[in-house]
Amino acid sequence: MTESKPDINKVLFMHLVSMLAMSAIQQMGKLVDPGTGKAEINLEAAQATIDMLDMLEARTRGNLDVEETKLLKNTLMSLKMNYVETTEMKNAECRMQNEKPRDKMSPEGPKNTAPKSESPAQEKSEPLEPKPGTEQVKDPKFHKSYD
Repeated sequence: MTESKPDINKVLFMHLVSMLAMSAIQQMGKLVDPGTGKAEINLEAAQATIDMLDMLEARTRGNLDVEETKLLKNTLMSLKMNYVETTEMKNAECRMQNEKPRDKMSPEGPKNTAPKSESPAQEKSEPLEPKPGTEQVKDPKFHKSYD
């Protein structure tokens, strides 16, 4: 009877780590939330869940067997890499969304006071001319200047 108790604890520990990992993956928008049917990103919640697993790793250090230690370390490494990837992706999307409204703020496009020959990166960020025959619908909320 005493031999089966550690096996149950091992299974429960591995289940706990897996449950927290799945929660973090879902919070990073990598899984669909069964309640809403949507994949939503909540980086603050994902960070809190990863921090919880970090705390669990620190508090159980030296008390886990090799398999449990490996599971926890691999799970944490994978979650942290996914968190960084998701954060970078979300930041890139925010930058793209912030650039688009600025292009529509004034008929001239974004203000660029630097000379064109200064940096090739600046030349790439200039707005493209619309194709002939296509008109952009201007949303009134983008006409306001935020300078």
